[in-house]
Amino acid sequence: MNFEAKHNEASALVAQMTVEEKAQLTSGKDFWHLAGCERLDIAPVMVTDGPHGLRKQDTGADHVGLHKSVPATCFPTACGLAATWDESLLARVGEALGEQCVAENVTVLLGPGMNIKRHPLCGRNFEYFSEDPLLTGKMAAALVRGVQAQGVGTSLKHFAVNNQEFGRMYVDAIVDERTLRELYLYGFEIAIKESQPWTVMCAYNRVNGLYCSEHQWLLNDVLREQWGFNGLVMTDWGAANDRPFGVASGLDLEMPASGEMNDRRVLQAVQTGALSEHDLDRSVTRNVCLNLWGKELLARDIVADHVRHHTLAREVAEASMVLLKNEDGALPFAAEQSLAVIGAFAEKPRYQGSGSSQVNPTQLDTALQSLQSTMGDTLISYAPGYDPDRSEPDSGLIEQAVGVAQQADQVVIFAGLPSIYESEGFDRPHMNLPEQHNQLIEAVCAVHSRVVVVLFNGGPVSMPWVDKPQAILEGYLAGQAGGSAVAQLLLGKRNPCGKLAETFPLTQDHVAADTWFPGNSRRVEYREGLYVGYRYFDSADQAVLFPFGHGLSYTSFSYSALNVTADRETCQVTVSVTNSGEVAGAEVVQVYTSQPEASMYQPQQALKGFKKVMLQPGETQEVVFVLDRRAFACWDIEAQDWVVEAGERVIRVGASSRDIRLTQMIDIASDDSLSNLAQIQGPQIVDGADQGVSCSDATFQAMLGRTLPPLEPIRPFHMNTALVELEQTWLGRQVKQRVAAEFQRNMGAENLEDPTLSKMFEEMANQIPLRGLALFSRGKFTFRNLAILIALLNGRVFRALRIFAGAPYAWDERNLK
Repeated sequence: MNFEAKHNEASALVAQMTVEEKAQLTSGKDFWHLAGCERLDIAPVMVTDGPHGLRKQDTGADHVGLHKSVPATCFPTACGLAATWDESLLARVGEALGEQCVAENVTVLLGPGMNIKRHPLCGRNFEYFSEDPLLTGKMAAALVRGVQAQGVGTSLKHFAVNNQEFGRMYVDAIVDERTLRELYLYGFEIAIKESQPWTVMCAYNRVNGLYCSEHQWLLNDVLREQWGFNGLVMTDWGAANDRPFGVASGLDLEMPASGEMNDRRVLQAVQTGALSEHDLDRSVTRNVCLNLWGKELLARDIVADHVRHHTLAREVAEASMVLLKNEDGALPFAAEQSLAVIGAFAEKPRYQGSGSSQVNPTQLDTALQSLQSTMGDTLISYAPGYDPDRSEPDSGLIEQAVGVAQQADQVVIFAGLPSIYESEGFDRPHMNLPEQHNQLIEAVCAVHSRVVVVLFNGGPVSMPWVDKPQAILEGYLAGQAGGSAVAQLLLGKRNPCGKLAETFPLTQDHVAADTWFPGNSRRVEYREGLYVGYRYFDSADQAVLFPFGHGLSYTSFSYSALNVTADRETCQVTVSVTNSGEVAGAEVVQVYTSQPEASMYQPQQALKGFKKVMLQPGETQEVVFVLDRRAFACWDIEAQDWVVEAGERVIRVGASSRDIRLTQMIDIASDDSLSNLAQIQGPQIVDGADQGVSCSDATFQAMLGRTLPPLEPIRPFHMNTALVELEQTWLGRQVKQRVAAEFQRNMGAENLEDPTLSKMFEEMANQIPLRGLALFSRGKFTFRNLAILIALLNGRVFRALRIFAGAPYAWDERNLK
C-alpha cells in the first residue's frame, strides 16, 4: 500500500474543506462507519470487529455481540492461533479474513488484539496471543500481512497496557518505562515495523496518568516518530476522553459517532485557538486516506469461498491444539475399540469467546458427530455429564456418565470453561473449572484406566486431577472446525504440533502479578516489572503445571550440532533437529538467551527466536536463526535507547522454556555504557515457602524514576467517575440504577435469556465512566446535562442551577470538584 501517494491525495481534498467539514470527519458517522464528505465525493466506509473472523452486523449495531452478524468463517481465537507458533499459517488465516472483508465491503478488520497476558484471569485473554512480546509481535505481524495483502486494513489493539477488564475504561496502569519498552510495547513495535498496519486502536485505560486517547508520548513520540507508523489511530469504542486534546496528541478518529457532540467541541477548540488547525488537518488527512482506500473496494467483486476457508479453519485448529500429557501412548485412540464420549462440549462446543469478537459461523463441526462419522455409531456412546451453559453440580449426570464410561474400552472427557466464566467485560474470579467438570473427571478416572481429557477454554485453568487421566489435550477455543480437528488428532489422522504460548501455573497465587491484580483506588501497579509469565517462573525456579512453549507429539525430536557464531552486529545460531520417531510431525524450535552476570536486573531467560519445522521420520533439518543486537539489548531509561552490555551470554535452544536441549556460551562485544539509572535493581524474587515477588514503594519509585502519586479519592465525583462508584451516596445509587438500566436498554440488552450476555452488559454498565453516558447517548444526554448531574451528585445545587441557566462548565475533571 502506497501510503505517501494516498496521503497526498487526501491532503488535496482536506485543503478544500471548511473547518466545520474537517471537524465532522474526526468521529464516526454511526456505530461502524467513518463519516464522509458528500460535497467532495468522499464516501463513508465500514470497519468492523473480528480478530478471528469477520463480525459484520446486519441488524442493529452494538459493540459486544448482541446482534447477529453475517455468516463468516470462525477461526480459532488468538490464544489458539498463537499456539501454532506458525507465521506462514497465520498469514494464510489473514488472507482468508481479508477475502471475506472484501466480499462484504469492509475496509478495516478491527484486530488483532495483542496485549500481553500479564495475569491468567484477564477476561479477554482468549483474544490475545501470548505472555511473550516476541511471539505476540510475530504472530500479529503475520496475520496483518495476510489481511492487508487483500487490500483491507487492520487495527492493532489495544494500545497500550490493557491487561484486564476490571476498570478498563478508567484505570491508571502505573508501569516503569523499561517494562513498557521490553514487554508491553515490544510486540506492538514488531508488528508496526514488520507489517505497517493501516490503523492502531488506542486502549480505554490510562498509562501513568494519561488516557491512551490523549497520550502524546505513546501516540506521537513512540508510535509515529520512533517506530515509523504512518496510519491512523482510532479509539476503542467510547474511549475518547478530552476530544480536542486527543486530536492535538495524535488521536485521529473517535468511534463510534457521538452525535456530533465532540465534533462541535473540536470545532470550538479550533475557533478559540485551543487547537491548531494544522493538528486538525493532520488527523483528518489520515482519516480521509482510509475513506479513499475503502472506495477502492467498491470496484472489486469477490465471493468468499466459505468451503475452502472452513477447510483452512480445521487445519489451523489442528495446529493450535496442544498435547499436554500422553502417558503410555494413550493417544491416538484405537479406531476399532469402543469409545465413551463424555461431556456436553462434545455436542455443544465452546468454540469462541464472548463479546465483541463473536462470529456467526458458516457451519459448526462437533467432536461427537466427527467421531461418529469416522468410527461409526456402534463404537461410540455418549453422556453429557454437565449442563454446557452453566455446569451447575448435578450428581445424576455424573452417575450416568460413569455408567457409560464403564461400558467402553476407552474414554474421552470434554471439559473446560462455559462462556459465563470468561468474556469481554469482566475478569475471571479464579482459575478453576466448574466443580461439576472437576467431579466428573475424578469420578470417571476412578472407574476407568484409559481416560483422555480434552479442554476447551480461553486461558490457563487449574487441574487438581492432572495425575489421573492418561492424556490431556488443550483445545483452547478452536473455532467452527474445532470439533472435526479434535477428532482427527484423537484418532491419529493428524499429529499434534501446538505449543503453549503461555505458562499454566499450578495456582493463581503463584503468578508474580497476583499481588497487584487488578488493582484498587482506580489504579493498577505493575510492580512485578519484567517478571511476567515464564520470565518469572523460570527465574524463581517455581514449579508450574505446564511451561511456556510446551507441547507433545506422537513422534519424538532430537537436537544436535548446536553452533553459535557472533560478531558486533549479529549472532547466528545453527542447530540440527531430527525426527527420531515413527510418524511425520512438526517441531517448534525455540531459542532463549540468558545473561549470567548483568548490571541490570534480568529475568533468567527470554525468547529471542523460534521456527516451526515439519519432518518425516528419520529426517534431519538444519535450523538457522540470526539474532541482531536488539536480541541482547535492554532499555536504558536515562539514555532513552536500547543498549547492549558487553559480556557473556548463554544461547539456550530447546522444545520449551523448561526443556532446553543444548546451550552454548558466547561473548558479546559492545561499546555501549549503561547509565546509573539503568543499573537500578527491580523487584526481588522471594525464596522459600512464600515464593513470589517483592517490590517496596522505594524500589518501585526508583524503577519509575518518580514519586508515586497519591491514591485517587472516589469523591468528589467527576466526568471519569465509574458508574459503580456512585454507590457511595443515596442519590448516586438511584442514578446508577437508572442509568445502568437505560444503558442496557439502549444497547438492546433488556431481559436477556443468555446469562453470559446479561453479566457482560451488567459489568460494562457498572464500569462505564460518566462521560460515557454522553458519548453513548449520541447527543441525547449532553455534556452540559452531565455537568449538571455531577454538580448535584457532589451536593453543589447552586452550581447545578448556574450551569442549567447557561453558565460555562469545565471539562477537566479537576475543575469539576
